Amino acid sequence: MQNFDYMVWVVIPLLIFLARLADVSLATLRHILIFRGLKKIVPLFAFVEVVIWLLAISQVMNNLNNIACFLAFAFGFSAGTYVGMVIEERLALGYQLVRIIAQGNASEIARMLSDAGYGITTVDANGSRGAVGVVIAISERKRLPKLVALLGKLDPSPFYTVEDVRSVGRPVASPNALPGELSLEGNVKRK
Repeated sequence: MQNFDYMVWVVIPLLIFLARLADVSLATLRHILIFRGLKKIVPLFAFVEVVIWLLAISQVMNNLNNIACFLAFAFGFSAGTYVGMVIEERLALGYQLVRIIAQGNASEIARMLSDAGYGITTVDANGSRGAVGVVIAISERKRLPKLVALLGKLDPSPFYTVEDVRSVGRPVASPNALPGELSLEGNVKRK
């Protein structure tokens, strides 16, 4: 009976898995940072990511007869993608634009959001079923759940859309704005 080589079949594959987990998580974050326009830290992420990848692939190439290394490489890639997305979601970087279409309570929504510290802009518009009010707010991503919860208090099923904002030019804070809250006030023309 041949001795089980713990190093070859457990330790090296585990290290490959952890390396891939780290480098793919960094890659996922790097892509998101590029999209968000945060360019200064991206080259550092790329450097660390490639160094880790080289260490992982060199171990796979040194152990071509070990299927556990191949599987660890693939599972590390999958897990790293997921972990990178979870990290980015928790960081909640950037801002989001929330556009609320209200049938009759746009002024109530605008007042409530303004009182809560969100910068808002309102626009009168015509929808497929008649006159509507459009409330536009820009919020830090980490405060978006609070904004949606506030909407739910006035309307159990509000119609709203959320868009990522790459950058904000000439931000104007609402009178009650909390630090970091922005508004499009003055940037949207009224009819």
